[in-house]
Amino acid sequence: MKPELADLLSSCEYKTSRSGGKGGQNVNKVSSKVELVFDILGTTLFTEEEKQKLQIRLEGKLDSEGKLHVISQVSRSQLENKKIAGEKLFRLLEKALQDPKARKATKPSKASKEKRLTEKKKSGIIKKLRGKGPDFD
Repeated sequence: MKPELADLLSSCEYKTSRSGGKGGQNVNKVSSKVELVFDILGTTLFTEEEKQKLQIRLEGKLDSEGKLHVISQVSRSQLENKKIAGEKLFRLLEKALQDPKARKATKPSKASKEKRLTEKKKSGIIKKLRGKGPDFD
């Protein structure tokens, strides 16, 4: 069960602060930087199994309390940054919940083996000829 973006955003906590970057004098006056805090363990949007998956796969992005922090300060608008942070969170959780594709073992083709061997022979010949110069004795 995938939660909707609106459900995710309603269970998030927002923090705002003044942002660096473009904006001129606006930077010193307006709190446009948005930090979205999502409590993985405290949410009811995911099953226990999904919560475990998220904790393992997002381990490097969680703080000591197990909360996920997503920051956006791209835009000069706080509203736009909230939207961007929400989309970032949604993509991050969606990617973490996807199971990786199983790798299918393959064997190299006969033609690729022959090509590799001929390339090795060529480079071997080149290396043999490298050190030999004309012998004047």
